[in-house]
Amino acid sequence: MTPLRQRMLEDMRVRNFSPHTQSTYVLQVSLFARYFRKPPDQLGPEEIRSYQVYLTDQRKLAPASTLIVVAALRFLYKVTLHKDWSVGDIIPAPKKPQKLPIVLSPEEVHHFLSCVASPKHRTILTTCYAAGLRISETVRLKPTEIDSQRMVIRVEQGKGQKDRYVMLSPKLLEILRDWWRREKPKLWLFPSDIPGRPITRGAVERACQEAHRVSRISKPITPHSMRHYLPFLTMSGN
Repeated sequence: MTPLRQRMLEDMRVRNFSPHTQSTYVLQVSLFARYFRKPPDQLGPEEIRSYQVYLTDQRKLAPASTLIVVAALRFLYKVTLHKDWSVGDIIPAPKKPQKLPIVLSPEEVHHFLSCVASPKHRTILTTCYAAGLRISETVRLKPTEIDSQRMVIRVEQGKGQKDRYVMLSPKLLEILRDWWRREKPKLWLFPSDIPGRPITRGAVERACQEAHRVSRISKPITPHSMRHYLPFLTMSGN
């Protein structure tokens, strides 16, 4: 590991960046340096501009993908290398197009969930939908984080490594209680087949894809998109 990479990793760790963000930033800086076959501390504004043109015109990267590159390079040059550039001018961020999401009707959601074969996967996807949770947050829930007295779910270390509470509807509480009575999970609400570990995102995503195929719904459906649909599991439980 080069001293520069080590320093960048240290800079991210002291700022409590997630392991995923750390690995993503290091990868993007590595690809940038590899493109010019030079260490990144020997590259400057002209190379950065040239690289962004390459990503846009030749690689045809979507704005969302380019934004990840921009974030990594901004961190490297501003934080780790202490360049006194006007970062926004030297490393501009592309404007992300605003698109209306494609949403499912309550009837389509109900039909889709009925096509999920495994009760565990169906309960996970229902929780994403009814509580508006990310799949990464749902698979790491613990039974102790379901607060039926206050009717909330405690989400520990969600996006941005922040704790928060989300509302728990009576209908979702009923579904989670049925799951708990059925499986009696201990450490993790949705355990993996490997003892002591939660179920993986990949396992849920594969189940979601299979249910999508079986449902024959033409609209795109992913575990992440489930949290954006209008819940049919209302607060009243109807």
